[in-house]
Amino acid sequence: MTWIDWIIVIVPVAFVIFMGCYSNRYVRSVADFLTAGRVCGRYVIATAGTAGTLSIVLLTSYVEVHYKTGFALAFWQSLLLPLTILISLTGFCSYRYRETKVMSFGQFLEIRYNRSLRVFASALRSCSEVLANMITPAIAGRFFIYFLDLPHQFTLWGVTFQTFHVVMAACMLFAVSLIWMGGTLSLIITDSLQGMLFYPTLALIVGFILWKFSWSDDIIPVMMDRVKGESFLNPYDIENLRDFNLFMLGVSICTTFLHRASWIGGGYSAAAKSPHEQKMAGLLASWRNGLNLIFQILVAVVVIVLFNGNRFADEAKGIRDDISVKAASELIKDDTLRNEVISGVKAMPRHTHVIGVDRPLSQSDNLDTAYLDTVHNSILRGKDSRNAPMENSLFQQFRSLFYQTSMAISMRHLLPSGMLGVFCVLMILAMVSSDDSSLFSSAMTITQDVILPFRKTPLSPKQHIWLLRWVSLGVGCFFVLGSSCMAQLDYISMFYTIMTMIWLGGCGPVMIFGLYSRFGTAAGAFTSLLSGMTLSLSGIFIQRNWADVVYPFLSRMGWVNGAGRFLEALSRPFSPYVVWKMNPVKCPVNSYEIYAIIMLITLILYVVVSKFTCKEPFNMDRMLHRGIYNLDGENKTRERWSWRSIWRKFIGITPEYTKGDRGIAWAFFGYSFVYKFLLIFLAVVIWNRFSPWCAAWWGNYFLVTLLIIPGIVAAITSVWMTIGGIINMRQMFRDLKNRRINDLDNGMVSGHVSLADKREMEAAEAARKNAK
Repeated sequence: MTWIDWIIVIVPVAFVIFMGCYSNRYVRSVADFLTAGRVCGRYVIATAGTAGTLSIVLLTSYVEVHYKTGFALAFWQSLLLPLTILISLTGFCSYRYRETKVMSFGQFLEIRYNRSLRVFASALRSCSEVLANMITPAIAGRFFIYFLDLPHQFTLWGVTFQTFHVVMAACMLFAVSLIWMGGTLSLIITDSLQGMLFYPTLALIVGFILWKFSWSDDIIPVMMDRVKGESFLNPYDIENLRDFNLFMLGVSICTTFLHRASWIGGGYSAAAKSPHEQKMAGLLASWRNGLNLIFQILVAVVVIVLFNGNRFADEAKGIRDDISVKAASELIKDDTLRNEVISGVKAMPRHTHVIGVDRPLSQSDNLDTAYLDTVHNSILRGKDSRNAPMENSLFQQFRSLFYQTSMAISMRHLLPSGMLGVFCVLMILAMVSSDDSSLFSSAMTITQDVILPFRKTPLSPKQHIWLLRWVSLGVGCFFVLGSSCMAQLDYISMFYTIMTMIWLGGCGPVMIFGLYSRFGTAAGAFTSLLSGMTLSLSGIFIQRNWADVVYPFLSRMGWVNGAGRFLEALSRPFSPYVVWKMNPVKCPVNSYEIYAIIMLITLILYVVVSKFTCKEPFNMDRMLHRGIYNLDGENKTRERWSWRSIWRKFIGITPEYTKGDRGIAWAFFGYSFVYKFLLIFLAVVIWNRFSPWCAAWWGNYFLVTLLIIPGIVAAITSVWMTIGGIINMRQMFRDLKNRRINDLDNGMVSGHVSLADKREMEAAEAARKNAK
């Protein structure tokens, strides 16, 4: 990078740090630190969420997945649209959660179930969240090392430091510093500003990529060059795709509904002025991600085309060599073996694959296969055959690193000076916005729902804020230590799935039925969480230790063939989407399949146990502050169902909606349901039922539906969201100056309002109101 690039990086980052420091003057209570004083408007929350939806980890994971699947699978993701539209329009879960007025999800669990569940569930969620996010510093650290071409180690004052550890620590220090400045308040302010900066930077990079690559000459030929059953363009020709296929899509549909409230809690989800503003922020969030998605799609396309296009064979050779050398230097400690691997990779010629002449590529036989086979064979030759399980594990790490760093090195080779700085600052801001949110979410849960319930006396506001800061620092240190020790053996999305499964395996019924049912009990919740945790830990152990422990054990016992036949028999009814074949390197059952099995078991257990242990229906009006428990005078008038109101009810319009709100809701419904689902999905499905399209037609279809139309919509909404965010932020600063916190909020913040105390407080106030 040149000095121009570094100026482009330093100026925006310095401005974000300044605004984080500036926000500290408005932190006057714990409520400000935890929920930004609950004075945030819809546009501030939605714009701040823009920064959280783009991160280095998510971008790397997106490229990693779509490098294997192309666009074809994305077509079937439109099956999610009716469900996501309904969830966004109705404010499913988020509206009711905001009605409870709790400041952490653990407080909700205590009100709905009991204190024991609050502590246990909060500890379980914190462990799962910390373990899952533990790789974020590692992914970010490796990205900057490979993107900036930094050495793996350097010497300072006679001491040798590992660059990986230094970069990880610097990334985490940046995130922790913003949290220390003002908690949720500083995160919302800085993330909102980052979201506003994202729009022009994303537009610049998207414009450069579209200028650099021809859709018809560069992109479509590469995407069409796939064997039958593994198409990158034709969604009707993907039956042989493994790991990321229609079964994964089915799991996603289930989790979209079942886990809508699983990560809900403090921060953004409790920062709005009212439940209605929170609901509208969620609706606007559905508009904000158009440009993000275009950016992610084009970055994935860049990697696919650079690695496989005829015109870029020389660049592909340089990129693959660069990745292999850096990965080998990081992972292989033996000098002789490392040099053998590097020399073997460099000796390989540039690819001479001609699209349309040579055999099409596949997941098992592609232009990366020769590189990976060379590395694998060199590793096995360089070690004693008795250590083959350990060498398989080493190769698995190399293969994961090969694909996860392909985006960083590809962009370094592709972008010119100036654009390198734009991409770098975009990644820095994306990293910080995602890291600080996940870090503070874990810290809030641990503080509010694990530590404070055990205190006999409440903390002072100053002590409370400092406790949150120190816990945040502790979580950040744990992230760095965990990233230093954790070996990445699987796809990033698979890793997240298996780690979050500890919590997500059993929490879905607990949260959904806790908000929407009267029969759910603490016994059912404990059963669901404990069974989900136990099954998930078993799955994690098997997956993480398959190559070096589980498979060698099966081999010693002579059970490999029998276990293989058993797995194949179980998966045969679901073939070709679920195929379990014995493999010495990777577990035959992937993370999504384990996840689906566990979710089904825990859902059944929750319902059955709750039905048997429910003695009386739960009072939902009391928890949601409705009826006689509505002490704040909020407008909670319900509109009755009728033929005239059925469409308004369907898209979530209530008496709280202004004319502008109704316009937003109808516009969202028209674009998302009428256009995206009925016209460009359902109509296309019907058309292909009678007259199937060729791959070239599908290429043009994706150009229009994934880039051109969403690009126009994204340009309009970016300007709209930025203007709305600026107006909301000015109003937020004015409201913060006059912020007052009531007695109930003080109790809820400290975590010392018990269920009985809270009910007594509300009932007494309701009685006084009725007497008047």
